[in-house]
Amino acid sequence: QVQIVESGGGLVHPGGSLRLSCAASGIIFSFYDLAWYRQAPGKQRELVASITRRGRTNYIDPVKGRFTISRDNAKNMVDLQMSSLKPEDTAVYYCNLEPASAPFWGQGTQVTVSS
Repeated sequence: QVQIVESGGGLVHPGGSLRLSCAASGIIFSFYDLAWYRQAPGKQRELVASITRRGRTNYIDPVKGRFTISRDNAKNMVDLQMSSLKPEDTAVYYCNLEPASAPFWGQGTQVTVSS
C-alpha cells in the first residue's frame, strides 16, 4: 500500500521561506520522476517543480529562482525549498510522480503567505 506524506507547510510572511518534505512508503522513489504540485483556492491543481530520476529539474516560470526541488533516493524523499514567498504562493502543496498518478495523492500541506 502506497502512502505519501507531505509536511513542512505553515503560515509565513511575504519574503519568508519554507521547506516542504515528502516521504513515501510502498513505492521506491528512485524508479520515478517526481514533482511538487499545488492547488490554490478556487483554482486547478498545477505542477510547480519536477525532478527526473537523474536529477534534472524544471520549474514553472512564477517560481523560477525562488524554489528548489531536490530528492534523496536513499531516504525515499523529495523536498521543495521555497524562498522569497509571495501571497500568490498560498496553496495546498502535494508531491506525486511526474506525470501524476491518482493513487499517490496525499493529504498535502498548507502553505499560507500573508502579512
